[in-house]
Amino acid sequence: MKLAIVRQKYTPFGGAERFVARALDALQAKGIDVEIIARQWKGDVTGITCDPFYLGRTWRDRSFAHCVQKVIVSGRYDIVQSHERIPGCHVYRAGDGVHATWLELAHKPFTRLSPWHRYTLAAEAAMFRHPNLKAVICNSRMVRDDIARRFPQAAEKLEVIYSGVDPKQFHPGLREQHRAQVRANVGAGETAPVILFVGSGFARKGVATLIEASARMAAQHAEIWVVGQDKDVRRYRHLARRLGVTGRVRFLGAQTDVRPFYGAADICCLPTLYDPFPNAALEALASGLPLVTTASCGAAELIEAGHNGLVCPPNTPTDLAGCLDALCMPGAADAMRQAACTSTSSLTPAAMAGQLVALYGRLIESAALRAD
Repeated sequence: MKLAIVRQKYTPFGGAERFVARALDALQAKGIDVEIIARQWKGDVTGITCDPFYLGRTWRDRSFAHCVQKVIVSGRYDIVQSHERIPGCHVYRAGDGVHATWLELAHKPFTRLSPWHRYTLAAEAAMFRHPNLKAVICNSRMVRDDIARRFPQAAEKLEVIYSGVDPKQFHPGLREQHRAQVRANVGAGETAPVILFVGSGFARKGVATLIEASARMAAQHAEIWVVGQDKDVRRYRHLARRLGVTGRVRFLGAQTDVRPFYGAADICCLPTLYDPFPNAALEALASGLPLVTTASCGAAELIEAGHNGLVCPPNTPTDLAGCLDALCMPGAADAMRQAACTSTSSLTPAAMAGQLVALYGRLIESAALRAD
């Protein structure tokens, strides 16, 4: 079996790239010949470079799609799995969810008029209707149900396969390894509750809501650590200053290794406006951190309220503050640590790879039967 995975550009802190990296290792361990199709990719992997000239992001995405479509037609690969919205791919992994849904939740009706959003919406619709599409990998039931509602012709092609998290890399032992040192480096006290956010794209992932919630919390000694990058980070720093929480909200930037921060924190908070299923949620839970997230995050599917975390509506700072205060009570987060870790015990890279290989096998067998 020869498989190509399509991702336009490698971003070292991107969730899709982390999924691809884990999938590459796990699939190759099962004997699958995997290559990457990308404009550029970091790491020692084989594949094809599709890097046509472009100006602007609409031309960028369209030209890349055309290049990939030529590779698909060439028949070089048995299966082409895309992480971009490219009509004609055999398998699409909907790691970014449904673009139309994000625009609705973000309350950006006029954004649809921009050339890039119009192109993305059209490409998304064309991809789900294309006869080449044989399967759609959804990383949460939330995404599966959304696609089925918007694109009923794709309903029978939807497969829920959760991402995997390596228990050797992310585990409760990170606390003992890193807590004291990281807190000393950051300048936090040994006992202050630390609420950790990990992610990029602050608007979609609710950082403003988290900052507003911090100002409403009763636990004014709790700290918020924001690990990640965003081009508008100054706007969020300004919000923290305006609300008077600058001393409690720390912007720590993107980190190549987030494990020490999971070890140093007490709670993970991902107050997303829309997120299909962030890797950070799996990593945090596996590291023993109870998770506070929203109903519009696929990770909410793993949360048992009061057992391994809490779920609140999106964009509700007061509700979020209440959830965080509940977990900042003495002993509350510690009581959930084991349950948090246990909730991801079955979601390993090997389990994910097994489901992917089974899916690919079914697709190839089905294609062979049709050819006969």
